[in-house]
Amino acid sequence: MSHVTPPQQPTITDRVRKLAAQILLSAGSRVKRVVTSTIAGEEPEHSPELDGLPRFPVVAYFADTPNQAYQLQQWLPVLERVAAEHPVAIVTRHWELTEQLRETTDLPVLFVRRLDGLRRLYEQIDVKTVVYVNNGWRNFQSLIYQRALHVHVNHGESDKVSMVSNQAKAYDHVVVAGQAAVERHRRALINFDLDKLVVCGRPQLDLDVASALAPADGRRTVLYAPTWSGEDEANNYTSLDLYGTAVVRALLDRPDVRLVYKPHPRVLTAEDPAVAAAHAEIVRLVTAAREAGAPHELPLEADILGLFEDTDLLVTDISSVGLDFLYLRPGVPIVLTDRRTDRARIVAEAPVASAVDIVDGDTVGDVGTLLAANLAQDPHHDARERVRDHYFGFARGDSSRRFLEFVADCVARRDAMVDQAG
Repeated sequence: MSHVTPPQQPTITDRVRKLAAQILLSAGSRVKRVVTSTIAGEEPEHSPELDGLPRFPVVAYFADTPNQAYQLQQWLPVLERVAAEHPVAIVTRHWELTEQLRETTDLPVLFVRRLDGLRRLYEQIDVKTVVYVNNGWRNFQSLIYQRALHVHVNHGESDKVSMVSNQAKAYDHVVVAGQAAVERHRRALINFDLDKLVVCGRPQLDLDVASALAPADGRRTVLYAPTWSGEDEANNYTSLDLYGTAVVRALLDRPDVRLVYKPHPRVLTAEDPAVAAAHAEIVRLVTAAREAGAPHELPLEADILGLFEDTDLLVTDISSVGLDFLYLRPGVPIVLTDRRTDRARIVAEAPVASAVDIVDGDTVGDVGTLLAANLAQDPHHDARERVRDHYFGFARGDSSRRFLEFVADCVARRDAMVDQAG
């Protein structure tokens, strides 16, 4: 019998050397990219030059990449309205995003690469109020500037866990939509000053958005708008991998329905294999139905607000989509999903769940009947009207007025505080 000598296992020293080599190679690669981009002029230290910049009392700070740009973009029209009263600038830390924003907004976009440049920029423009639309970790670099008020506005109203973070304690004010958000912070955070919360509704939704859909030729339109799978399991609310294809097949089987499939932008680049597979299968099913002559649509890159006006039924997950729809179209039925199949939990964490039908592990087998009932008679109309008041509390249009007045108050109070401090 021949004997095979087992391969020699690497020693701890070997593994340490290999890890050190990998770290050095990675660091060297990063340094090379920085040097190359600087030599080529692709990423300046700051743009435009800091010297000579005018004053901008209001700044929207956004340090993330183009993948997260949707978080800022929904605020741009609101910030443009603020700029009619107080000059506003966008401050970025990512060069590619800077170039993109300069093509999409008339607001000045100011890029700074380093922290010391950021401090110099704020001093040069004498910023008085800094607005943050997410919980990016680089927000804390901006928060070192002491002579401004720092205001967190987030990028939507949602019952997701990620909507309430201890980071809220770092800001002077946190803008929220309504009473539901106040209660969400009360439940989730300890040692948090609820007086930091400022109720302003959803000013992003007060602006008119043109319809992105063609006529439906007599069919009723059902919008299926699932969210992405989140940063971790606690923030995973997507229905795609569990119920997505069942919902889509049930809708495609109805000759009186036009299906519009519009997932969260990050679904398009999903790394979760089950989510990516479900998305691909839904696109395949809808494409095949379209090729057979059905008027279904795949507006994957569209502004979702442009899909709301023509929607007769929304199917969505726990996310800002359902609450935005509730704000804008309270008279139109909504069906929510629950990947955890825990009715008590979803109602406790998301009050809107008490006023809609829910697709979960218990009901997905009869999802066609559930959707048909909501198309036929809207069984939760009155309850949905009541829960809208709980989330928002006032009519469309008042949100913008409240927010503009709040920003003006921040600018004025900051000046008073600086004068008092000497």
